[in-house]
Amino acid sequence: MKYSAVVFDLDGTILDTLLDLKNATNAALTQCGYPERTLEEVRMFVGNGIRKLIERAVPKGTSAEDTDKVHRAFTEYYKAHCADNTRPYNGIPKLLYDLKAAGVKTAVVSNKADYAVGELCRDYFDGLFDFYVGEREGIRKKPAPDSVLEALKNIGVSAEQAVYIGDSDVDIDTAKNSGLAFIGVSYGFRGRGFLEAHGAVDIADSVEDIYRYL
Repeated sequence: MKYSAVVFDLDGTILDTLLDLKNATNAALTQCGYPERTLEEVRMFVGNGIRKLIERAVPKGTSAEDTDKVHRAFTEYYKAHCADNTRPYNGIPKLLYDLKAAGVKTAVVSNKADYAVGELCRDYFDGLFDFYVGEREGIRKKPAPDSVLEALKNIGVSAEQAVYIGDSDVDIDTAKNSGLAFIGVSYGFRGRGFLEAHGAVDIADSVEDIYRYL
């Protein structure tokens, strides 16, 4: 293996969470009297944390106070429904088992709320990650390097020995800001064309393709 550690994004990289995110968004919007959003709209809204997702989903001109109400409604719904339709991408569990067998450390760094990151990692990948962390109060979100550097410190690997794998421009910038190599996945929420347009060079079209870069 080329790297001593692999740090993964969550949504659109190891888990297909899009339908549950869309359903939670629309449940919150409906509860607060706003029109629903399509799956493709939500696909482009995610990546910068739940607050930014909600800000993008509510109608233009919605006050901060009313946006807060939608945010709270989303959180309440998503806590109970974050795994209704969510599934690992084909090949991800095998990849993680293989990395573990090879002695490679693994971590998840996501802008998803920390409670959801923990629940989903335990539900779908129990024991397969050495560290995982999501958005927390007082910590800068990706693309700031804070959580990635915390993960590397926790697993005892330097940035030069690690690679970040993700599906968005946020992930590209996160890797750059953290000093990590980057592998994009085109099967996620954005696609190959988007990744190339944002400067990604190493792009895997399937989980099996990731092996070529590792």
